[in-house]
Amino acid sequence: MTTIAENLQRIHSRMARACDEAQRPHASVGLLAVSKTFGADAVREAALAGQRAFGENYIQEAVDKIAQVRAMADVPPLTWHCIGPIQSNKTRLVAEHFDWVHTVDRLKIAQRLSDQRPAGLPPLQICLQVNVDGGETKSGCSPEEALALAQAIAALPQLQLRGVMSIPDPQPTPEAMLAVHQRVAAVFAQIRGSGLPGLEAFDTLSLGMTDDLELAVQAGSTLVRVGSGIFGRRSYPAAPVA
Repeated sequence: MTTIAENLQRIHSRMARACDEAQRPHASVGLLAVSKTFGADAVREAALAGQRAFGENYIQEAVDKIAQVRAMADVPPLTWHCIGPIQSNKTRLVAEHFDWVHTVDRLKIAQRLSDQRPAGLPPLQICLQVNVDGGETKSGCSPEEALALAQAIAALPQLQLRGVMSIPDPQPTPEAMLAVHQRVAAVFAQIRGSGLPGLEAFDTLSLGMTDDLELAVQAGSTLVRVGSGIFGRRSYPAAPVA
């Protein structure tokens, strides 16, 4: 068994224990393997160990990696999630190469994704990114804006609104972290219970990472995003010397 396969097994065990403690079915929480900065071979290892959904932050890196993985004869079809920020000049790449986008927080970006989604592909699955705890420089719409934005996105033809995503900052105590997660879950529940048209598949709360997945599951997450817990510590390129 490879190290990545062992790590996946450990993460699944943590998820199962978290579900048991929260009295939730194990199948109610999925795993998104965050493979940013890791190469196609690492994705292949995870895929051969049974992982099927992968998250990427850096769009050009992801597009190149997706092509490399698809060329590997022994890798089954995978689902690719964009979980990084999207600038207007990158929406076409996202619309053409990804299956899901978690980081939509402006109608302009949603409209571009809808307009640029190729007609031969199924609708792009969208999560609305919500910022419940950060300042103005942090990505995500405010909880107060979420319902109106969800209504607008749900009406776009090439998109399918699936849920809510958030990346809360770490908190000083588990209780404080849980409270933040619960605020995100409340936004999800508000939209889900709104009766808006176009929410037939609104079922995803993308919340929780390696360090806090148990608290996220307790708050109601249906999809945890785990990177270092599967692939190990990341090595980022050094910043250029001025």
